[in-house]
Amino acid sequence: MTLLEIFLLALALAVDAFSVGAAVGLDHRHPRQIFRLSFHFGLFQALMPLVGALAGTLLLRWVRQWDHWVVFAVLGLVGGHMIYEAVHGTEHSRTKVDLTRGWSLVGLSVATSIDALAAGLGLAMSNAPIALSVTIIGLVAAAATAFAMLAAGRLLHGLGKKADIVAGLVLIAIGVRTLLQHTGMW
Repeated sequence: MTLLEIFLLALALAVDAFSVGAAVGLDHRHPRQIFRLSFHFGLFQALMPLVGALAGTLLLRWVRQWDHWVVFAVLGLVGGHMIYEAVHGTEHSRTKVDLTRGWSLVGLSVATSIDALAAGLGLAMSNAPIALSVTIIGLVAAAATAFAMLAAGRLLHGLGKKADIVAGLVLIAIGVRTLLQHTGMW
């Protein structure tokens, strides 16, 4: 695998991180939040292909059976919660939920990077330089996430509750798309 092919793979894997980063960036734009989400998305995007390369087909067979459901559930729950809080929550409760912390951060990181497990297996099978590959994948995902969060914040600043509803709908749509792609309906 050439360096160009590794970079193109990294861009392809970063699409979900970019989309989720944009959705989260609608309401979470503090520099610490941007750093946390970008760092974790990049870290998970780098670790998943490493795990995929090391674990091989045994783990991959099990994960492939459930990965689309995990992505669908996590993004659906987080997106649904964002919409619920935007519609029913008070201003205090809206600002209390930080998607760049705790289990929300871990869930989003896993959901956006789970497809990188298969990429790791592909990297191992193609004799690609694993360390260089996972570094590039992680850095591209982190950069894509930060860019998306900054762009979303600038473009949609001031929408308030509407931004939360849009973000929640985007997360749910990504989860549904992942489920439909796996079932062949997309």
